[in-house]
Amino acid sequence: MLTIGIDVAKATLEVAAWQDGQGERIGVFPNHPAGWDALRTAVTACLASPAAERGTAERGTAERGTAERGTAEAANAAANAAVAVVLEPTGGYELGVALWARQQPGWQVHRPNPAQVRAWATSQGIRAKTDRQDARLLARYGAAHAPLPVWQPLASEVSELEQLLHRRDEVAAWVRREQARADQLAARPDASPTVRASRERLLRTLEEELAELEAAIAEHLRAHAELHAHQTRLQTVCGVGPRVGPSLVVACERFQTRLGRPGTLADAKRLVAYLGVDPKPYQSGTSVHGPSLISRQGDGALRARLYMGALGALHGPNPLHAFYDGLVARGKPKKVALVAAMRKLVVWAWAVFVTGQDFDPSKCAHNTA
Repeated sequence: MLTIGIDVAKATLEVAAWQDGQGERIGVFPNHPAGWDALRTAVTACLASPAAERGTAERGTAERGTAERGTAEAANAAANAAVAVVLEPTGGYELGVALWARQQPGWQVHRPNPAQVRAWATSQGIRAKTDRQDARLLARYGAAHAPLPVWQPLASEVSELEQLLHRRDEVAAWVRREQARADQLAARPDASPTVRASRERLLRTLEEELAELEAAIAEHLRAHAELHAHQTRLQTVCGVGPRVGPSLVVACERFQTRLGRPGTLADAKRLVAYLGVDPKPYQSGTSVHGPSLISRQGDGALRARLYMGALGALHGPNPLHAFYDGLVARGKPKKVALVAAMRKLVVWAWAVFVTGQDFDPSKCAHNTA
């Protein structure tokens, strides 16, 4: 298998190959369809050349026509050869070439965690960081860790929901910041009327935009029955409300896509780790016993929502509140118990997602005793 590493920029793709323990720079290509086609031609040539050279060497003094037939056969074989394309998430600039590469016969796309790639590079003594070095590093990493998980894009309706939620969060943050500035300006006795009017206009515009996005999210959920059903069922879990539900739907869908198969109840721990609420013990020998924190991998905004959801669940009688009280009664600090309640919320939500059934408090009574 030929492993291709692609360092993606807005306008260009720096490409390198790794095969049989050797690295090779393929070149720089424009990051648009014409450049992708040129990349395919270059990769095919990279696959065919070694095979043709081996065929020619074996024939030795054979006739020229025989060698040419060997070259043609090698080129045909190269067109359908297995190619592993390794690239990192780059703010969306990589999606076009990634989707295109998935459509090429024999090609598989892999998107490893950039932090893991960089940590591995450090362990190998690789210090330099340039576009060329990064492309070569990605190719080498892919070959060393084969087989990597195959990247699968989100379903279009899930991707649309994710983008709407992200945009809503951006605009909501702008509203909060502008409201804080308006409050600060209102406290000034010498505030400029022009500036005050400007802030009021901008704040009204942002609030209107936020309301439109909220309406678009609700309409999108209504238009897609499966997403709406997932959200409705997830909101039967204590701690999951209208703010947490849609984000949790996207997280579960993304995790299931990452699995590459339908999720099962046994995957709950993997989801907990994927969302970064898994414990990270710190212990060595008999003298080092650091605090056991959570890993905080993945989406920090979703973790914040899960935390607030778990905190909200403590204001009423429900299984999550009982679970929290049980931990506190056994001597756990309240913050530790609350984080454990976050994790329990994720496990219950995943069970609802994969089974397609509403949350049943009676099934978790033994866990809250």
